[in-house]
Amino acid sequence: MIGTLRYALDRLTLYLPAVLMAMFALGSWWLVRSLPSFVVAPTEKILRHEPDYFLHNFSIQSFDAEGRLTRELQGDQARHFPDTDMLDINAVQLQSQNPQGQRMHASAARALAKSDGTEVSLIGTALVQRDALRGGVRTELRSEHLTAFVKEDRVVSHSPVEFKRGSDVFTANALEMNSRTGQYQLLGKVRGVVQAQTP
Repeated sequence: MIGTLRYALDRLTLYLPAVLMAMFALGSWWLVRSLPSFVVAPTEKILRHEPDYFLHNFSIQSFDAEGRLTRELQGDQARHFPDTDMLDINAVQLQSQNPQGQRMHASAARALAKSDGTEVSLIGTALVQRDALRGGVRTELRSEHLTAFVKEDRVVSHSPVEFKRGSDVFTANALEMNSRTGQYQLLGKVRGVVQAQTP
C-alpha cells in the first residue's frame, strides 16, 4: 500500500510543474482580460476646420543661392487650417522672378494655397502680370478665380477671363495656360481684338 501511494506521489510530482505552469498562464490571461489597459493605444486625432496659427501684415521672401530675391509673398492676414493643410490669405500680393530675369506680379482679394506651395488659387479681382522678356511682349491676365499649379507652370480658370498680350486683348469663359509650352487655350465664348503690327 505504501509502495502504491509512493508511486502515485512520484507520478504527481512529475506532472506538477506542467499543471502549475498551465494554471499560471490561465491566471495571467484572466488578469489581463479583467483589468483595464494601462497602455492606451493612441487614438487618431480628429482635426477640425479651425486655424492653428495666424499671420498679420506679413511678408515672406525667398532668395536663390547667390542671395538674389526670387519670390516675395505679402498679405494682410493669413490663417493655416491643419485639416486641409491650406493657407487662407487676405489681400495677397506675390512677386517673383525666374532665372531668366522675367518678373511676375500677382494680386487678389484672397488666396488659398497648399502649404507645400504647389497649388495657389487667387480669388476676387485676380490679376497676374508678366513682364516682357527678350523682345517679347508683356502679358496680363484678369479673372475672378485663377488657379496656378506652380511646379507645372500652368494657370487654369473656369471663370470669365480677360487676357492681354501686348496691345492684343482677348476675353473668354475659361482659360488653360501653360507657360512652359507657351500655349494659351481660351474656352467658351471667345472674343479678341488684335492690333495690326506696323512694318
